[in-house]
Amino acid sequence: MIEFIDQELKVSGTIDDTNAEQYYQQGIKLIQAQQQFPVVVNLSQLEQGSTLALAVLVRWLRQTPAATGLQFRSVPEKMMKIIQACHLQDALKLI
Repeated sequence: MIEFIDQELKVSGTIDDTNAEQYYQQGIKLIQAQQQFPVVVNLSQLEQGSTLALAVLVRWLRQTPAATGLQFRSVPEKMMKIIQACHLQDALKLI
């Protein structure tokens, strides 16, 4: 589930192979509706930080102005390890 609350895009639940495209579509619709960038993506309620969830976030990022329109907050530990292993910490703005 994705909601825009208190100037943050809050992602909750589990992103898996059965719903990744729905998460992508719902998130991109909310992101593109924003007038001000960067948008903070709060991952504190994401139940599992998988490579598939990371792929959805990267797809969102590619659809923002100059691919810098998102900042990521409260990244789950497992996802952080994947980000570091893939050397994406410079490409993703982590706060």
